[in-house]
Amino acid sequence: MADLRVVTVLASQAGCDRVADLPGASRVSPTEVMILGDASVEVLQHAVRGEDPDAVVLDVSDGWALVRLEGPGAAEAFARLSELELPAGGFVQGEVARIGVRVLVHRDGIDLLVPSMLEAHLRERVRDDCRGLVP
Repeated sequence: MADLRVVTVLASQAGCDRVADLPGASRVSPTEVMILGDASVEVLQHAVRGEDPDAVVLDVSDGWALVRLEGPGAAEAFARLSELELPAGGFVQGEVARIGVRVLVHRDGIDLLVPSMLEAHLRERVRDDCRGLVP
């Protein structure tokens, strides 16, 4: 996905609370929020620094790749790759294909957000282990 945009907010819990409910936001930990989509680093910095002047807001898009599982076989394909329990919607993180992955479940499918250096491994596992389930 060439236009993937990922912004990370590292701040106090109160600072992260200010942006955790934005569209595309996922709470990674009490002091980290990941935002996918069209988020402005400058606007986010302004939002969190009122609560935490030492907050760090970075565009980390180059460090992440997105692999999408879609179609009627997406949930079964995911089950072949991971023992994680998929939520009905939203965010979970854990091991998928033996690597750490951030998983976003939405009505169109399952997005697997993986460090970019591991993208080829994940795509290979999806191709080999989920043949016939997902495009």
